[in-house]
Amino acid sequence: KRPEGPFRPFYFKSPGRALNGPKGRFGLFILKARALTKLTILLKLEKKQINQRFFRMNENGEEDNPYPGTVVDSKITRRDMYDFLLVSQKVRQGTVTPVHYNVIYDSTLNLNADKIQMISYKLTHLYFNWPGTIRVPAPCQYAHKLATLIGDHIHTEITDVKFASKPFYL
Repeated sequence: KRPEGPFRPFYFKSPGRALNGPKGRFGLFILKARALTKLTILLKLEKKQINQRFFRMNENGEEDNPYPGTVVDSKITRRDMYDFLLVSQKVRQGTVTPVHYNVIYDSTLNLNADKIQMISYKLTHLYFNWPGTIRVPAPCQYAHKLATLIGDHIHTEITDVKFASKPFYL
């Protein structure tokens, strides 16, 4: 039985993945989804490609990458909105890049900033295809992969019939 409730469109943009949409290079497609009845927190990944880099001093006095789970929520963040930068993964080579988050909506007044940041960090552990943490929360990575799959294959024929009724994208 189909549950009752209003439907709202969700818009996904994926740069470089044209879907012959009205926005030119940026493909735009709409998924109809049931609106959540109790939305608690709505996070927006502001940017994955940012210019800020963070360092910590190691035991030898040298600069090193910060530990996974490092959060910066003051000094370089905006004063007029609730945002933070999160380093969620460890890199083996080079400099780690944090991800910039904005908290757009929070209907639970009992969650403080530390809990919201911890939830964001814990969601980076839930990606099934990697044993450690990833840069962005797992639901965002799944949405990106699904948008890429649809953008690449929406107008193509499935060559093997046995995959036609199976979730082969996983």
